[in-house]
Amino acid sequence: MNVMVKGRHMDITPALKDYAESKTEKAAHILDHQVMQADVELYVERNPAIENNQVCEITMFTKGPVIRAKEAATDLYAAIDLASDKLERQLRKYKGKMIDRHTGKGQPAPKELFANMTWPGPDPLGGGLPPEIVKTKQVSVHPMTVEDAVLQLELLGHDFFIFATQDSAHSINVLYRRGDGDYGLIEPTVVEE
Repeated sequence: MNVMVKGRHMDITPALKDYAESKTEKAAHILDHQVMQADVELYVERNPAIENNQVCEITMFTKGPVIRAKEAATDLYAAIDLASDKLERQLRKYKGKMIDRHTGKGQPAPKELFANMTWPGPDPLGGGLPPEIVKTKQVSVHPMTVEDAVLQLELLGHDFFIFATQDSAHSINVLYRRGDGDYGLIEPTVVEE
């Protein structure tokens, strides 16, 4: 496994790099040889109002999903400890789900979870200037089930996840976390004019 440790607007000491690598490799052993690469990014928040301003962000690329953990503390070593602990919990959760799926003990997501989806009310921008696109990101879309997409969303810690349905790789869906803690699923349909 390849571990890349980098600092955002800061230099990384060899001792800090070795510590981050060893903690990340220790967490990766949970999935045996399924982890291909891990990226560790360390940085300091510049806002003086933030007490825990030392941040560690670990992104692990496995043969399956991408798993991410981000934690902050008062020093970088503590942030690395917190992030690697969180990553270990996520890896154990993922490994448990994979074992359950193979032994038939996994529970599929209930169908009613995605029924009667509602959209929020008025424009949150309040009719001001239209927002600008400030970042463009390309993502690889893999065919998977909704249950796999929910798992991937949880492992990444994001608010939404884009995936292709397993039935048809041409149907792109968006799974998102709602404010009430449940999930929403956007299934686009093509409207011919």
